[in-house]
Amino acid sequence: MADPRQHKMPPIGVKLSTSIENRGSGYLARVRWTDPQTKKRPSRSEFVATPEEAEAFFATMQQATETGADLLVTFADYVESIGDRWERGLDVTSTVAGYGASLRLRVVPAFGHFKVSKISTGLIDRTIDQWENEYKPSTIKTSIGVLVRVLDVAVRDEVIPSNPAKNRARRAFNHVPALEPGSMRAFAIHDVETLNALAAKCAEVHQSYSDHVMLCALLSARGSEVSGLEVGDIDWKNRIVKIERQIYPGKGGLVRKQTKGRKTRFVPILDELEPVLVRLSAGKKPSDPFLRGPRGGVLTTATVRDATNWDQIVLDLGLPNLTRHGLRHTGATWLADAGVPLHVLQRILGHASIETTKGYLHPDHRQLNEAAQLANQFLARPKTTQRRKEPTRRTGPQL
Repeated sequence: MADPRQHKMPPIGVKLSTSIENRGSGYLARVRWTDPQTKKRPSRSEFVATPEEAEAFFATMQQATETGADLLVTFADYVESIGDRWERGLDVTSTVAGYGASLRLRVVPAFGHFKVSKISTGLIDRTIDQWENEYKPSTIKTSIGVLVRVLDVAVRDEVIPSNPAKNRARRAFNHVPALEPGSMRAFAIHDVETLNALAAKCAEVHQSYSDHVMLCALLSARGSEVSGLEVGDIDWKNRIVKIERQIYPGKGGLVRKQTKGRKTRFVPILDELEPVLVRLSAGKKPSDPFLRGPRGGVLTTATVRDATNWDQIVLDLGLPNLTRHGLRHTGATWLADAGVPLHVLQRILGHASIETTKGYLHPDHRQLNEAAQLANQFLARPKTTQRRKEPTRRTGPQL
């Protein structure tokens, strides 16, 4: 890759001299200036097809003498020149890694050879159209996110006047519809007996893996949130569990941070889970970790998968598509089936949108039938009072 520092750009305020040379197949446009420090006469040239393009090149270089920005830099060279400036404000423990991978694997290969000033909304849209045939919507969204941030830096550097990618992240990729009621139920375990069978299989390897399964399912929690639990988070007086942190492997080691929704949430203690909570909290201080692995380390979903031979276990139980995150779906589905009000279920799960919570509702018409029964009961009540007489309408004098 070319070193952007080798691209000669005129300093701010210098006077440019221009020349156009006809080379037969095109024109060589060149600008020269006197370096204020060395008094030398450096130059920069570009091969163009028409005299009009040469004049546009001269105008660009003239603008560079007014702003100090390299308006001819390619996207790849610009990314290299700005270093990590696009990372400012991002979560270095999680988001930066995903954005960096998207920049390296998709964004630079797609736009690297274009001049930053030539990247347009249409070019970005056509690139997204191509990505939609190759990648998942979440991958595309991450790629556009980092593109927006790089071009935001270019706007601040006055390389471009505005960011052409600014509104691209709002595209409906592949026109993915909103979650239908009940759509998340397919990822859940059907009954407690199957959950206990899964936990028993995991316990054959080590009890901590079984406990991890039960906690994820019966707290409707993510694996990282279970790893972040402390003994003091169990409130026996109110029979609730406080979930306010998560621990997971990240850049540079284990990451301890807020939950995904950045809000503390409270989950009721179910009877099936109480023996597990009592056993794991016995003899521990409130600040002690609630659950750790066989060697005292943090359990991750990958650890549970590899140590228990998860894929084979769930296949034997007739649940070939069950993942560790499916345990959270399991608890959420059971709470929905128990009749927990939708807004309460949303608080338990920590969903920002109630539309996500609707994915756990049973896809039948029970609520409509219940509404009809209430209406029928109301209409069938005996009439105990006579209909009130209508008051006599007053009229004006008759002529």
